[in-house]
Amino acid sequence: MVSSWDAEGASRKGLAWSHLLLALLAGAMQAASNAWPAFLSFPHLGLFAGTPVWWLQLLSMSVFAGLMLRTSQAQARPRQAQVHAGLLGWAFATAWLTLTFGWTFVAMHTYGGLPAILAALAVLALAALLSTYYALICAVFASLSQASRAWTALIFAALWLLAELTRGTFLTGFGWGATGYAHVDGPLSLYAPYLGVYGLSALSAFLAMTIALTFRKSPSTLRLRPRPWRQSAFNLLAVVALLTLPTALQRFASPHSTSAGRLSATLLQGNIPQDEKFEVGSGVPLALAWYAEQLKGSQTSLVIAPETAIPLLPQQLPAGYGDALARRFATGSQAALIGMPLGDMSRGYTNSVVGLKPGQPQPWRYDKQHLVPFGEFIPPLFRWFTTLMNIPLGDFNRGALKQAPFEWQGHKLAANICYEDLFSEELALQFNDATQAPTVFVNVSNLAWFGQSQAMDQHLSIARMRALEFSRPFVLATNTGLTAIVNHQGQVTARLPRDTRDVLVTDVEGRNGLTPYARWMSRFGLWPLWIFALGVVLLATTRHKRLR
Repeated sequence: MVSSWDAEGASRKGLAWSHLLLALLAGAMQAASNAWPAFLSFPHLGLFAGTPVWWLQLLSMSVFAGLMLRTSQAQARPRQAQVHAGLLGWAFATAWLTLTFGWTFVAMHTYGGLPAILAALAVLALAALLSTYYALICAVFASLSQASRAWTALIFAALWLLAELTRGTFLTGFGWGATGYAHVDGPLSLYAPYLGVYGLSALSAFLAMTIALTFRKSPSTLRLRPRPWRQSAFNLLAVVALLTLPTALQRFASPHSTSAGRLSATLLQGNIPQDEKFEVGSGVPLALAWYAEQLKGSQTSLVIAPETAIPLLPQQLPAGYGDALARRFATGSQAALIGMPLGDMSRGYTNSVVGLKPGQPQPWRYDKQHLVPFGEFIPPLFRWFTTLMNIPLGDFNRGALKQAPFEWQGHKLAANICYEDLFSEELALQFNDATQAPTVFVNVSNLAWFGQSQAMDQHLSIARMRALEFSRPFVLATNTGLTAIVNHQGQVTARLPRDTRDVLVTDVEGRNGLTPYARWMSRFGLWPLWIFALGVVLLATTRHKRLR
């Protein structure tokens, strides 16, 4: 079967099933690298449930990069090589993305009421659709890599970056599980304050292709291809340098931020079952009673309740409930951030955070801006799909792209809700003015929609990446987990067990200052990344045309 991939046989035989299966396996490994599966935990090997595994990501993509190289060698029929590369890219990405956010099945079926077969098909269809980006760039790679062998790794990295950027921005974007999130730990994490998660995705693709080039096998045998030792040595040196250089330079680099002081905080995790959360006979009274008790009894400077902790609109609350909360924080030295919906039928509804503190005439509010398709807003032509599901408060208004932070005791707290912390380019807008930049990020979420899945672990990794990019602490207050404090170095300093009703009393150190990433992202957005990737592809395309 392997011989079908030599330069002569490729024009006569089709896609090798063994390579298609290998692409699927590599995609599954890439998904596992983002959050290691609980049922495969090996603590003695350092493989704990939910942890990112940076070396597994490089291994899985190196295997896939090797497949791309073998495919591009089939030049008897270049068009066939492009089709085969596209199919392998589609298979790799479909396996990777399906396993990465397969937890959406729980939201649609268990809590949304969508029939299981339709929910499973919806997950697969979403992954398959997003995988077309990777199929396209792999087909282009099969063409361009032959004309620019010296640029092979750079071309692959640029094309991979284009696919990641497109997935993360087009049609509201869903960059969940991007390659770079596997590197929130490990040597490449030190590049995050400079390059951000998309830069890490491109860098990991470059390293994977360089590794594949170093150990490339002959197209007709399983033996290592005879190669000049200098080229292999150079490739290995490049890999080692990229993995070790940040650690060496860190000893001489200045900190990206300075302390803005500490703030004591209480994080509330109500653990209200999702199937009861909006039920007036069970979850609603439980939430109202428990959160009111905890808000009243808190002793720290700040207390934070998660997304829709109060599951009713203000006008629907029991008589005196809202006034009692306002009086509780109208005087003294404490403040609160509380997740709750706001609005009415005439003006529309918002998924919001309300801020209460002494001395303010009106409550501060943050309205969620980046809404979840199908869960918080209905895309055009898809109302038929959402009517099949039972999702309360499923059509919200959008908040402003940039909203004022909640200022308290010398800190500027920038709120975001649910998966808004996925969109680093939007959070970066808060850093346009260094004097008004947030000192702490606060994320409130309700991941109960996804059951006991890896969504919680993946969401924590997203927050850790944002902390590294901006050198800011991240506070996560959630309904069922993971409620945690992440410091400005991306380290989890305190957390609550998932699926428990509990209170986390701790403190958080705010930070001032700007990372290089915050500076260029706040000014230019994603454009430098787009220009770099498109520029490399354009140069490679020009060279390819000259050689034809």
